[in-house]
Amino acid sequence: MRAARLIKMVLLLQSRPSMTAAELARELEVSERTVTRDAQALSEAGVPVYADRGRAGGYRLVGGYRTRLTGLARGEAEALFLSGVPGALREMGLEDAASAARLKVSAALLPSLRDAPRAAAQRFHLDAPGWFRETPAPELLPAVADAVWDDRPVVARYRRGDTEVERKLEPYGLVLKAGVWYLCARVPGQGASEQGVSGPGAYRVYRIDRFAAVEAVTGAGGGTGAGAGPARFERDPEFDLPAFWAERAEQFARSILRAEVLVRLSPEGVRALPHAVDAAAAREALAEAAGTGADDDGWVTVTLPVESEEVARTQLTALGPEVEVLAPASLRERFAAQAVRLALLYGRK
Repeated sequence: MRAARLIKMVLLLQSRPSMTAAELARELEVSERTVTRDAQALSEAGVPVYADRGRAGGYRLVGGYRTRLTGLARGEAEALFLSGVPGALREMGLEDAASAARLKVSAALLPSLRDAPRAAAQRFHLDAPGWFRETPAPELLPAVADAVWDDRPVVARYRRGDTEVERKLEPYGLVLKAGVWYLCARVPGQGASEQGVSGPGAYRVYRIDRFAAVEAVTGAGGGTGAGAGPARFERDPEFDLPAFWAERAEQFARSILRAEVLVRLSPEGVRALPHAVDAAAAREALAEAAGTGADDDGWVTVTLPVESEEVARTQLTALGPEVEVLAPASLRERFAAQAVRLALLYGRK
């Protein structure tokens, strides 16, 4: 414990010209008296820690005691400190490791680049979850993240409807999408050349908050539990996580659009449609309708893919009087009934 604290103290002093005892105590979460003792211990060990006395005094390193990353340009140094996503790192259990890594890099930078971490933090912040909802981190996320980092196969139980399914998985990568964590994993059983989207050897996507249990596979025999070392799987070197996710996300978005509705849109409705429904589906539908042009009122008729009639009702209601549902008849009737209710509600005096 003390050894780690002494190392951190040296790194802090390398990253700044000087620090007061109070500042070091706050960073190290110890008393100022402990800081004084630690500084003395470092000095006795040969680390040139020098104490400046007086009100403006503090601790600093002398004699060029420093390791420098001389090959980094300013833009590269600032980009380096954009790589961490604090919330995501915290949820995966990697916050301490990331903090230590940033501190070590800061300590090794040239003096002219010391402000790179602060400059990057003041100019960029990623807030991944969507508005108006809290998405708690899945309880099993740290265990899954450990398996991803170490290429360890796991046996996972996950909820599918009202039942639980158990499956052995090779965890390839994690994706944070709109505040929801997903695992991209391969079901072992076939070679990379035979991998598809289903069956053994396939890459699949799982929502981590639906996992009921995750246990690392141990030993050469592929078992679980204590008494054996962790097993490892051989990653497919051709696997590209960003490309895989982009392809699978597009497939998913298209797969849920199983129904169609026929609507008329005012010019304002045309502009608002991509914000009310699936944006890609809206753009494609509007592009197809562009050939027919607008009617005498300036409205455009569009055949729009939707997830279901109920979802379409909710989404299209947001367009108000800028949309008219033409088909299916059942959905048109629901909008007509809704319009009557609104007229009665707002016609009251």
